[in-house]
Amino acid sequence: MPLRHSLLAVLVMIIWGTNFLAIDIGVDDVPPVLFLAIRFVVVLVPAIFLVPRPAVPMKDVLVVGLFLSLGQFALMYTAIWLDMPPGLASLVLQAQVVLTVLFASLALRERPTTPQLVGVLLGAVGLVIVGLGRSAATPGLAFLLTLAAAASWATGNVIVRRLGSATQVAGARPSPLAGLSMTVWSALVVPVPMFALALVLDGPADVGYSLTHPTWAAVLSTLFTAWLASLVGYGIWNTLLARYRAGAVVPFTMLVPVVGMTAAWLAQGEVPNAAEAGGGLLLLLGVAITSGLLRWPGAGRTPRVAR
Repeated sequence: MPLRHSLLAVLVMIIWGTNFLAIDIGVDDVPPVLFLAIRFVVVLVPAIFLVPRPAVPMKDVLVVGLFLSLGQFALMYTAIWLDMPPGLASLVLQAQVVLTVLFASLALRERPTTPQLVGVLLGAVGLVIVGLGRSAATPGLAFLLTLAAAASWATGNVIVRRLGSATQVAGARPSPLAGLSMTVWSALVVPVPMFALALVLDGPADVGYSLTHPTWAAVLSTLFTAWLASLVGYGIWNTLLARYRAGAVVPFTMLVPVVGMTAAWLAQGEVPNAAEAGGGLLLLLGVAITSGLLRWPGAGRTPRVAR
């Protein structure tokens, strides 16, 4: 993957890492499930009237949304609602890196290279160190739901990659708007189920009050999560997945908890302890090796799928 696309991947990780702060601000004023529904309404409107539909069957688009948007975020937000600490959630969610490489090897026959295996292993060890270094009591169900969210994200990654591969086999060049198009149209599956779930969990009175009495914090948080985290972040993310091997793109997401902890330190004064700092550095090393930013002795570059 060329340097400019690696830098775009890093930019997405910075957005997604700071997104946890935006979510934390938003759920102070809006119930989490309702906040998620509103986020994806803002993703859809007005973008769905401006961005062309993806050049794949609509059922495939909806399946992507089912796993990458609805499944991942519904499970994650429910886990947080069940008292899963947001910082720990950002770490556990990175299990999707290993799961994506595993699912891609099974479904797409994309065999990970030796550097990728070593990098993922280092990153996983870093995640364990950071996770063990955090002192938080986490309910078992919330932990399992977060792992399920990671599996849903990984499944969505592989589906996007498969659709990108199929397009290339058919001889079509990936459109510059392909990633944004998939992000917007796949979001169609989110708002209605999430609004319905919010009515069940929070009740019509709380939902109605939140919708009719928005705070500036909630509005700004919604715009950040919808426009930057979803439209910009997933637009770039889906484009990269459609062009390159999953094993070359997905490991960048291990930067998310590092960015998240750094943002929390700068914005809220949360100073990472020795385990968090040491594990974060190991994560960075793992990402650098897996993505090819650090060349493996005697190894060539990660094969490039499309130009």
